[in-house]
Amino acid sequence: MQEQIKALARQYAADAIANRRHLHAHPELSFHEFNTARFVAEHLKAIGLTPQEGVANTGVVALIEGRNPESRVVGLRADMDALPIHEANQVPYKSTVEGVMHACGHDVHTASLLGTARILHQLRDQFEGTVKLVFQPAEEKAPGGASLMIKDGVLQNPAPASMIGQHVAPNIPVGKIGFREGMYMASTDELYMTVKGKGGHGAMPDQLIDPVVIASHIIVALQQIISRNRKPANPSVLSFGRFIADGVTNVIPNEVKIEGTFRCMDEEWREDGLRRMKKMAEGMAEAMGGRCEFEILRGYPFLKNHPELTRRLRSAATDFMGPENVINLDLWMAGEDFAFYSQVVDSCFYRLGTRNEERGIVSGVHTPTFDIDESALEIGSGLMSWLAVEELRMGAV
Repeated sequence: MQEQIKALARQYAADAIANRRHLHAHPELSFHEFNTARFVAEHLKAIGLTPQEGVANTGVVALIEGRNPESRVVGLRADMDALPIHEANQVPYKSTVEGVMHACGHDVHTASLLGTARILHQLRDQFEGTVKLVFQPAEEKAPGGASLMIKDGVLQNPAPASMIGQHVAPNIPVGKIGFREGMYMASTDELYMTVKGKGGHGAMPDQLIDPVVIASHIIVALQQIISRNRKPANPSVLSFGRFIADGVTNVIPNEVKIEGTFRCMDEEWREDGLRRMKKMAEGMAEAMGGRCEFEILRGYPFLKNHPELTRRLRSAATDFMGPENVINLDLWMAGEDFAFYSQVVDSCFYRLGTRNEERGIVSGVHTPTFDIDESALEIGSGLMSWLAVEELRMGAV
């Protein structure tokens, strides 16, 4: 079946590229993927599938049933939303929506999974089990479309024994893919602090409660929680990217606003770290005569790749791609809402190489010049098809 899959992926590659270019030219932001969802549903119907629309509002789900469909179910996920970025590329498929761009490759994920759907539907008489296609909205915005689709029952009726997702990798050459067992991507929580004091003339600090000084001490002190309270083997990042003290050279403001992010790869430490940060910030502000309002916007959990599942898929990918084209991934402190699936069902999230230095395709995700070598679409569609049928076979052993 491997050669059949490769042949079909090659046969449908032009269609996958055309679909990707259409999606790239017509991006939609998180929770607003209405036209994208219609596009996906229409293509699934044209293949011969019966999609379920409106899951988590704009999500689309479809089943490809092979022989003995109840024997085992594997889920394949693609996200559909774009980012609020103005595209700087000068390409025929440049975004037609001002200030909105597929800068994270979700157009690639969606087009690739549509190609996979076409391949697997054509070969459905040659494998046992069911493939569940999950076209998901809002990966880029909390609370994350994955969490909402789970609430809407995407992991039920039928329940996947495993979930598989792929993501473009502009740091990996096209033609190669990457896997990592165990912890892979970080939880993502946003921190918002308002430090309040009493402002006034900068020449009379004795008559004030300086929130700038208080806020500065808090930022430095919070790093101690990372360096002294976490286990050294547990990766964590605490960064503050926004500090607003809206005074002038001789005017101390009444309050300071601070915004940052806390990321880690352990849910127990995540809770403990957040609790310690809030307690420390509020306590320090009070001890220095001020007050700190500490707000936590909960993001995604950390993403863990089930070891046995990942080993099986890596073996299948090696057979499909060749051992020289399958690489090891490093830990990545970025966040991804596929993590919600990984917390409740055996899951594997791997990376699809899209870089081509000779053609100047080197920009990272979330940048205005992000693009891909579109030959990755043939690889993505074919590989995901092979991984699905192999997991249906190997996972059932």
